[in-house]
Amino acid sequence: MKYFSILALFVWSAVSSLAQIPDNFQWLPNGTGYCDFENGSIVETQLPDKATKTIVTSTQLIPLGATKPLLVRSYTLSEKGDKVLIYTNSKRVWRYDTRGDYWLVDLTSNKLSQLGKDRPESTMMFAKLSPDGAKVAYVSEHNIYVEDLKSGGSKALTTDGTDRMINGTFDWAYEEEFGCFDGFRWSPDSKAIAYWQLDATKIRNFLMINTTDSIYSYTVPVEYPKVGETPSPYRIGVVDIATVTTNWMKIPGDPQNTYVPRMEWAGNSQELVIQQLTRKQNESTLMYLTVADGKAVTMYNESDKAWVDVKGRWSDGPEGWDWLNNGKEFLWVSEKDGWRHTYRVSRDGKKETLITKGDFDMIRPVLIDEKNNAYYFMASPGNATQTYLYRTSLDGKSDAVRLSPTEQSGSHSYDMAPGATFARHSFSNASTFPITEWITVANNTPLDPNASVKKALESPQRSGPTVEFFKLTTVDGVEMDAWMVKPTNFDPTKKYPILFTVYGEPASSTVRDSYGTGRNRLYVGNMADDGYIYASVDNRGTPSPKGAAWRKAIYRNIGTINIRDLAMGAKAMFEKYSFIDTSRVAVHGWSGGGSSTLNLLFQFPDMFQTGISVAAVGNQLTYDNIYQERYMGIPQENREDFVTGSPVTHAKNLRGNLLYIHGTGDDNVHYQNAEMLVNELIKHNKQFQFMPYPNRSHSIREGEGTNRHLTTLFTKFLKENCPPGGR
Repeated sequence: MKYFSILALFVWSAVSSLAQIPDNFQWLPNGTGYCDFENGSIVETQLPDKATKTIVTSTQLIPLGATKPLLVRSYTLSEKGDKVLIYTNSKRVWRYDTRGDYWLVDLTSNKLSQLGKDRPESTMMFAKLSPDGAKVAYVSEHNIYVEDLKSGGSKALTTDGTDRMINGTFDWAYEEEFGCFDGFRWSPDSKAIAYWQLDATKIRNFLMINTTDSIYSYTVPVEYPKVGETPSPYRIGVVDIATVTTNWMKIPGDPQNTYVPRMEWAGNSQELVIQQLTRKQNESTLMYLTVADGKAVTMYNESDKAWVDVKGRWSDGPEGWDWLNNGKEFLWVSEKDGWRHTYRVSRDGKKETLITKGDFDMIRPVLIDEKNNAYYFMASPGNATQTYLYRTSLDGKSDAVRLSPTEQSGSHSYDMAPGATFARHSFSNASTFPITEWITVANNTPLDPNASVKKALESPQRSGPTVEFFKLTTVDGVEMDAWMVKPTNFDPTKKYPILFTVYGEPASSTVRDSYGTGRNRLYVGNMADDGYIYASVDNRGTPSPKGAAWRKAIYRNIGTINIRDLAMGAKAMFEKYSFIDTSRVAVHGWSGGGSSTLNLLFQFPDMFQTGISVAAVGNQLTYDNIYQERYMGIPQENREDFVTGSPVTHAKNLRGNLLYIHGTGDDNVHYQNAEMLVNELIKHNKQFQFMPYPNRSHSIREGEGTNRHLTTLFTKFLKENCPPGGR
C-alpha cells in the first residue's frame, strides 16, 4: 500500500530503495575514502585530499567482441580488492530491478568474464562473492548456484525451484512488507550457504488482466496472499558447497502461521541466528540454530499489544546482525519502554543495557564505532518533523549528544565511513534544496568550507513557496504537527480554497521539514500563484518519532482513528485561520493516502467537498496479509474492524466531487478495489469521475504520455470543482 512521493524520497533519504543492491557509492573498508561509478569507470577517492585513482576503466568493461562497455547498475569489490563483481542488464521483478546479468573483473589478470553463461538473460539475482573470494553464488529462476572462479565450473545447490517453490529469495508479500529480497548468506568460512525456502504453492493467484498488448486478452497471475490467508510456509536450510547437501533447521512453530524476516550467521560458521514473528506479528522470538543438527535454542522474546516492528522499519533493510565484543553481545532495537531505543544484549539474551536513554525515539542507526565506544544515530527529541545526528556510548554510561549544527534546522542524513572518520552529510528543509558536504566526524567540520552546508545556506537555494509549520490541538485533545503554504500575494482579508495532501497510515508521514514538503508533483503550474492553500496534518498512526503510543494508536483502527484525526485537524485549522474558505475544501492522496481521501470524503462530507484518490485500498479485505494483519489483526477474529475502516462501507455518503484513479495492472493495490468501489457508488446513484490507466502499476508511471495525462487530469478536476483564488 506504500506509495512514496517526491516528498517521501527526501523524508526518508537515508533509506535506500533497495539495500540488497549495493549503492554505487561505497566506503573503503578502512574508512579513508570511497569508491563510486563516475564517467563509465569505478574510481577510488581518498579523503580528505580527494586524490583519485581508477579501479576499473570503461575499457575494462567492454566484453570480448563488443564495442561498448557494460552499463553498470551496481558493483561489489572483493574483500582483498582484487576482483569486482558487476551487475548489469537489470530488470524489474516487482518494484525493483533485482534480476539481471553479472560479470567479473579480475584486476590481477585484467580479465572480464561473464558469470552464469548457461542461465537465461537477466535472470540472475543477488550474486555475492564468497568471503575468501574464490567463488560466487547467485539465484536464478528460484534456484541457488555457485561458480568456482578459478576453474569456471558451476553447479546448482538447489534443484527444486519453480515459479512457486522459492529458494534464496522471497515471494511478493515478504518483499513488499518485510523488505526481504536477498534470501541467502555465505558462511564466514566460505564452505556453506544458509538460505530461505518459501513454498508459495498454496498461495492463490490473483489474476490481473492485460487487454491491450494483444488482440486476445490474457491473465497475469500474481501469487498474492490476501489478508486472512495463511502465509507461504518457510524453511531455513544450510547447503554444503562441496557435497551439495542441505541440512534443514528444526525451527519450532507452525511455518504457516509464523514468519522469519531475519536470518544471519551468528558470528561463526556453526550457528545461525533468526528472528521469528507470530502471524499477528505481536510476538518476536530470537533463536540460535545449530547447523550440524538443526536444533533451535530460544534466547530472546518480546511482545506487544499491537505489533513488533522489524528492522526494515528503521534501517536500510532486514539483513545484518550487529555483533559486538567478538560475538559475545549484539545490538537490538525495541519499543518495549514506549520509545524506539537501542539495547546492548548479551549473546544468551539474559543481560541487556539501554544505550539510547531518554524519552525520545531513535529514528534510525547510522554507525557502530566499537573501537571508540560510540554509537551514532538519528533522533529529534524536540521536533518530530526534523532529524538530527546524535552520538552516545555503546556501554550505555553516557547521555546522547547532538552533533548536527544547531543553526541548521531541518532534516539531516549521514552516510558515515567505517571507524567514523569521515561522513557524507546531506541537509534540507522545506524551503531549501538538498545540500551535500563532506565532513570530518570527530569535529563535525566540512572538509571544504567553500563547499559546505553552512556556505550554501548563506545564499539559500529556495525553489518554491514558503512552508509554515505549526501545531494544532483537536477537540479530542490530540496535538498534531501541520504545515501550510499560503497563496502568493496572500491577503488575510480574503478567503482561499485549501487542498490537503494526506497519507495517514503507518508506512509514511506527510509532515516533515525536508525538501519536497509543500510541493505537489501532480499539479500543473504553481498552486500558490493560482491562489490555493496547500496543507497537511500528521495523524496518530504515522511513523513519526513521537513514541510507540502515537504510532500504535492505529492498531485495528485504520480507516477510523486516523480519519477522525485528519478531519479534526482540518477543523482545528478552519477555526484557527479565518482566511480558509470552508466551502472550497479538497483533499488528495495516493495508495494509503487514496484510502484516507475516500474515507474523509465519505465520512466527513460536510467538511470535504472535493477529493482526488489514486490507487486506494477501497476494501481492506483485498490487501496482503503481512501489512493488513500487522496493523488490523486477522479478519477471522475481528472482521468488523476491517469493514468499518473500509471506504467502500461509507461510499453511500458521498455528496461532493470525486475523481478516482487506478492502474489496471497494479500488483500491489489491486484494480479490483476500483471496481468494488465503483459498484457501490453506482448502487447508491453517486455521480463521480473515474480514470483507469490500462496496465499501469501502482506508481502509474508506465506508458508514453502517462504522467502528462495524469497531472493534466488532476489539475483540471481540482480547478473545476474547487476553484482557485481569493474571494
